[in-house]
Amino acid sequence: MKLKSYLKQGSISTGILISIIILINIIIDRQSSSKFLLSLPLISSIIICSFCTHIFIPKLNLLKVKQIIRLEGPKAHYKKAGTATMGGLVIVPIALLIGNLLSIYNSYNWKILAISLITLGFMFIGALDDWRSLSEKTNNGLSPNAKIFLQASASTIFLIYTYSNNWLDSKINLPMGFQLYVGIFIIPISIFVFLAESNSTNLTDGLDGLASGCGALVFSGMAIELMLRGDNESYLMSVLCNAMAGSWLGFLIHNKNPARIFMGDTGSLAMGGALTSIALMTNSLWSLFIMGGIFVLESLSVIFQVSIFKLTKKYQGTGKRLFLMTPLHHHYEIAGVNENIIVVSFWIISGCFVGVGLLLSPT
Repeated sequence: MKLKSYLKQGSISTGILISIIILINIIIDRQSSSKFLLSLPLISSIIICSFCTHIFIPKLNLLKVKQIIRLEGPKAHYKKAGTATMGGLVIVPIALLIGNLLSIYNSYNWKILAISLITLGFMFIGALDDWRSLSEKTNNGLSPNAKIFLQASASTIFLIYTYSNNWLDSKINLPMGFQLYVGIFIIPISIFVFLAESNSTNLTDGLDGLASGCGALVFSGMAIELMLRGDNESYLMSVLCNAMAGSWLGFLIHNKNPARIFMGDTGSLAMGGALTSIALMTNSLWSLFIMGGIFVLESLSVIFQVSIFKLTKKYQGTGKRLFLMTPLHHHYEIAGVNENIIVVSFWIISGCFVGVGLLLSPT
């Protein structure tokens, strides 16, 4: 019972998560011979993003940039209506700025700049979606087809540019030294990953602190893997990863339950775009798939729910559901589990996925 009471306190669990991630990065820095420090972009990004988010919240409230709650969602969420949203507008650019500044005098900065641009592109798509919801006072935003078209278009431009510069590997690294040769098909595969990952992170952003905590863990996990590779380019990419991880942790300080601000699609789509582009540029798709296991589960829950409902309705006349509600976190919420316990449990599971991803790292 005492453990549950602690888990129900968002500030305590958030503090523990931030402390654990910082401690792990400091330990790795002490063991590493690299001139790049994982903890530097992480801690600086946490501090700056937390401070800027604190300043940004009153501005959003003044501009009435406030969350519109989906009527079909859990009734407990109705009280969250009016919370400031579109927090991704402040934290994403700060993280990218830190990542670029720390690599500005390196030849690999052009790759980091390309990642930054596609991340900003997905942030812009999310901002359009959020702004449409706010202006129409509904939670509909862009139509699914319009959103997919914009995501696919931005991804295609990025992939054509990176492929023409030989920045994309035509072989996908797998554990135990195996490689899957895909050749030119890396482009359609990558477009699929961009769409799947960005929409998965968007689906996960449904409870206070859920996506920001899980995202920080995945970014930090990828940073550790890249640092362990030992080459200069991977070091710089790990710096960018930890700048992103720190931004979500700084945001989490204000996004924990009860949230003072939401990231909106502005933040969640940018998170997915950043994770995918980094994974592609570092040949870490396998690691992203494993470390981002929570995002995969959230998406699969929706796919299974819709598929089973349609099949049972077609063949039995009445649609049946596998879950009480999807994405998966809503199932437990409807079942009566405390929101903070769900979030912390998903953080722990996400941390386990990151650990497995590091153990099964192809490099």
